Amino acid sequence: MSNTASITHHNNQQANMKPIRLLTILFALIGSLNAADNTPPEGFRALFNGKDLTGWRPNVHWSAKDGELLFEGKGGDLYHTEDFANFVLLVDWKVPEKGNSGVFLHGGAAQVEINNEDKEKSPPHNATTGGLYPDQAPLKRAAKPAGEWNHYEIRVEKGKVTVFLNGEKTLDAFAKNWGVKLKGPIGFQSHGSPLAYRNIFIKPLED
Repeated sequence: MSNTASITHHNNQQANMKPIRLLTILFALIGSLNAADNTPPEGFRALFNGKDLTGWRPNVHWSAKDGELLFEGKGGDLYHTEDFANFVLLVDWKVPEKGNSGVFLHGGAAQVEINNEDKEKSPPHNATTGGLYPDQAPLKRAAKPAGEWNHYEIRVEKGKVTVFLNGEKTLDAFAKNWGVKLKGPIGFQSHGSPLAYRNIFIKPLED
């Protein structure tokens, strides 16, 4: 291949990068600047309006303030009212020291783990942030320290789960056995510590 052809091929590869990956990396970088804006990227829609719990099952222990979805540290899990099967989910999250939560998929059939209690001295396991509890440990650790905002991109497609945490791939097309739960609502786990979520956007994919 000539140098000119090689450069052209390389440029074409760069131009064909998936728009969703570019969007989520950009969103992770500027999320702190537009937290209250709550405007979804193109092709996505907001599951949380930044003002109240419209679209979520009633739960007095969760509330909305300044564009954030907050959990007071006691009470039950929070679920959306809609069911989803295949989708791309974008969400920012923050936990305190030793904070623990998770993003429920298909109504709780699995959860993408959030666990600040897990220590870096041990190898990643199924309860390490970025993994799929209880099924699969993450490929690497990529969470920021307690009190800092993190960004998840979670893709569920044809039974497989891929996760990016702060732009780093932590789960690569893991084939989850969903049993009878082929679809269900998005949810957030309560685990005894205050939590904060924001910029919760979803893009449904074809079944």
